[in-house]
Amino acid sequence: MTQRLRFLLDTNILIPLQDSYQVLEANLANFVRLAGVGGHQLLYHPASITDLQRDPDEARRTRTLQRVRQYAALEQPAPCPWNMAATSANDVCDNEILYALECDAVHALITEDRGIHAKAAAHGLRDRTYTIQTAEDWLRRLHEPRLVALPNIQDAPLHSLTPLLGSEFFNSLREGYNGFDDWFRRKARENRMAWIYRDSDAKLAAICIYATQADEVVNDSGEHLPNTSLKLCTFKVAETVRGRKIGELFLKAAFRYATENACEHIFIHANADKHDYLIRVLVDFGFKQRGTYKGDMVLVKPHPPSPPDASVAPPLEYAREFFPHYRQDPVVQKFVIPIQPHFHAELFPDYSSVQGRLFGTAGSVGNAIKLAYLCHAQTKGIRPGDVVLFYRTEDEKAVTSVGIVDKFEMLTDAARIAGLVSRRTVYGIDEITQMAQKLTKVILFRLVGHFPRPISYERLLSEKVVGGPIQTIRQISDASFYRVLAAAGR
Repeated sequence: MTQRLRFLLDTNILIPLQDSYQVLEANLANFVRLAGVGGHQLLYHPASITDLQRDPDEARRTRTLQRVRQYAALEQPAPCPWNMAATSANDVCDNEILYALECDAVHALITEDRGIHAKAAAHGLRDRTYTIQTAEDWLRRLHEPRLVALPNIQDAPLHSLTPLLGSEFFNSLREGYNGFDDWFRRKARENRMAWIYRDSDAKLAAICIYATQADEVVNDSGEHLPNTSLKLCTFKVAETVRGRKIGELFLKAAFRYATENACEHIFIHANADKHDYLIRVLVDFGFKQRGTYKGDMVLVKPHPPSPPDASVAPPLEYAREFFPHYRQDPVVQKFVIPIQPHFHAELFPDYSSVQGRLFGTAGSVGNAIKLAYLCHAQTKGIRPGDVVLFYRTEDEKAVTSVGIVDKFEMLTDAARIAGLVSRRTVYGIDEITQMAQKLTKVILFRLVGHFPRPISYERLLSEKVVGGPIQTIRQISDASFYRVLAAAGR
């Protein structure tokens, strides 16, 4: 039986969903459609009724309250212990909704409220709290996995985009930066470059303008970043394509560029009010606040040319902060994971044994950094921060890629598995439901890259990394791992 999911809709989702006088956003409309396709349940919390009753617009309040009850109410939610006498009415409602998620009354919460997302992260519920865009993308991956086109990021000179400067895409950038058009044209004449993404209609849908800086002053306090840094000058992902990991792909391009050009820091100025989702993505990849600049938050990520000492952070935090560096010392376990060619192609669409680049081909980035792998192997001891080597079976018979484990769980709950992999890769709901018939190992990992030289099975045998066919996940010694790196040209 196909797994059905329960989604709790926050008040700010219910209002545009139910208000017939307001245009339904494309992402929200498609989310509702896909929920119907999958037979998933959309619920509202009783606290939302109290929240809606505070709407001062009487006609809208009456209309919304009448229509919201077309959806099922969450029955008998546990009262939230986080609320106190001094808690504001708005916070009471938010806490009640989030506590229902904490109590597993639903599988996921859908909200556009930045405050709730921050509270969700504080309570360890971040992975189950979605925006409209990320929720819509999740259901697309579950129910239309073969139709999900993996984004492709291209490197382009600004002057090639000048004809588009008057388009709607740039309106929000003009509103936030007086003189944006003049700045853009000036940088185009300097041959400034940008990473861009075009949607299925070939329209510009995302842009990240970048530049290298030397000893750059980054904030109002006069702090400067020594040596060469990579500045992400302008970063925009259109609402129509949010939730599809475009921002993560821009960061992947940035990490690759910083590595190839010896940039020791990567930094960006971001508006805390307008760029909340972007800031959450940046923090997840090791960016930290370093003051402000003209009212904007300054976020900086160290990108040292050589790996820092292993003692500076636990394995997973180390990988997050210093990516693409990762800990390789004996504290970290190393595993070889066999993967069939068709699964390898789905998981690593940017892999090319001919190109052999650490981050794929020079002109594009084909898949994201954070991925997921499901299997029924007997392994039970994988830990966050461990190193995983992917061995492509049958055709290449070679270790091709390396990643760092974010999380490892053993589950038979299809809904929980679907939630864990929702932001990571393409697994259809029927495929997940079928796998969950048996205890399923869920490996969430960060792809460091593909080896310049894949290591063949014969080389693995000759180097005594393995002693026979690689048919299941196996742990290897530190010495074997270092021999793999040497053979791979790393």
